Amino acid sequence: MSVRHLSAVQSLAAGVSDFSLGRLGASTGGLLGLVAVVVAVLALARPAGRLGTANGALGAVTAMAAGLTGMALGGLVAATADGGLGTGNGLGGAYVALLLGLAGTALGGLALSRARRTVRPGIDSHHA
Repeated sequence: MSVRHLSAVQSLAAGVSDFSLGRLGASTGGLLGLVAVVVAVLALARPAGRLGTANGALGAVTAMAAGLTGMALGGLVAATADGGLGTGNGLGGAYVALLLGLAGTALGGLALSRARRTVRPGIDSHHA
């Protein structure tokens, strides 16, 4: 490799301290996916507890919405990334956002199905 070739490669790849639009989108999608997973786990652990709902569906729906949004951002960054992994375009973060968003959406769906099956005393006990 010549010095000219190395300088061209270095100018194509973003630096570690540079924060491109792809990295921002991937980071936002990853954070939304992480929030989705945390909210879904809380909704599964306490269906009618800390999230302040009587039926436990709000946490599950919130997790699903955050997970789907994280997956959409991750997919958008992955589809529009110019280079491969390690080029600074956010492709690695996009994959993480896709995985966390998928996990949050799946766990949110599980929490929603459990919340719908739960018999609430005084309301559903006559129909059970």
